[in-house]
Amino acid sequence: MLTIGRLAATAGVTVRTVRHYHHIGLLPEPERDASGYRRYSAQAAVDLIRIRTLAEAGVPLARIDALLHARPAEFAAAVTEIDAALQRRIDQLAEHRRRIAELAEGERLFLPPEVVALLDRMRGLGVGEPRVRLERDAWILMQALDPDAVPRRIRDKNAAFDDPETARLYLACDRSVDWDPHDPRLDRLIDDLEAWEIEHEGDGTPAGSAELVSSRISEASPAWRRIVETLAHRAGRRRASGPGS
Repeated sequence: MLTIGRLAATAGVTVRTVRHYHHIGLLPEPERDASGYRRYSAQAAVDLIRIRTLAEAGVPLARIDALLHARPAEFAAAVTEIDAALQRRIDQLAEHRRRIAELAEGERLFLPPEVVALLDRMRGLGVGEPRVRLERDAWILMQALDPDAVPRRIRDKNAAFDDPETARLYLACDRSVDWDPHDPRLDRLIDDLEAWEIEHEGDGTPAGSAELVSSRISEASPAWRRIVETLAHRAGRRRASGPGS
């Protein structure tokens, strides 16, 4: 007769595992003897080894008891079914590994190649990585909410970067991220942005405040928030005063 410790050692499992099998009803728990100990038979050791073998082969614990008492034909059918389930799981894990590998490519997992190229172009212009990440997030949202608009916005954005003055202002906004909202340099930048907006009003080019400092990006910086709010206020005043005013 075996103690629980010797039983576990014989089967190559832990005492905790044996107790777990008792708890779920997979391995019967013997009564205590006169000395207060539980003693296990050789049959219990054989059963435990069979349970361990099936579990290590990937058989769910909920299926093991039925397999232990199945006839040969039933056992073979159950093993075939379990094998098919394991293969489906393997395929699923392989797909997860493929997608995890794609995460190393960053934006390519979430965005079309044209947008990725645009983000790389921003890096080439000298735009900081925090600003590029915020731009990426904006494209992800656009792709989800208004995918039909993405091709047109890509063309517009590339056209904007083709213009030296637009690119200069974009970089200036990027550098202002950590400025105090009351920094005098911000006043000059806002004046430049307003002049850009006025010059491009009515020509089909996106408004400077929407194009250069989107509302999503303004949330990341008090300075950018002041730019957006001031430009929106000035644009409202121009509309209220009417053409030519």
